Amino acid sequence: MTINKMAEALSLRPLAVPEGERACSGVYIGDLLSWVMGRAQSGNVWITIMSNINIVAVASLTDVSCIVLAEGVVPEEDVVRTAEQKGINLFCAKEPAYELAVRLNGLGI
Repeated sequence: MTINKMAEALSLRPLAVPEGERACSGVYIGDLLSWVMGRAQSGNVWITIMSNINIVAVASLTDVSCIVLAEGVVPEEDVVRTAEQKGINLFCAKEPAYELAVRLNGLGI
């Protein structure tokens, strides 16, 4: 499934979508950035509540397909701008991480 289709199905708020046709597979939930760097896999949808600029670097290093900020977290504009520049898809969601993961599983991701 593409990022655009996944985001539409979950009614996610797009913040930066430079690669909306990228495929996503699997989900990783984590907020400790060093832990995410060692465990998230390429193509994963990364769900987090972390919103600082370092999430963009971690997403780039791990090659996740997108970052979804859960629980209504909204990043600063510099984070959005950097995500766009670095080719990182970034979304916001109102739901908690667990609910998002359940819904992603229902989509076959």
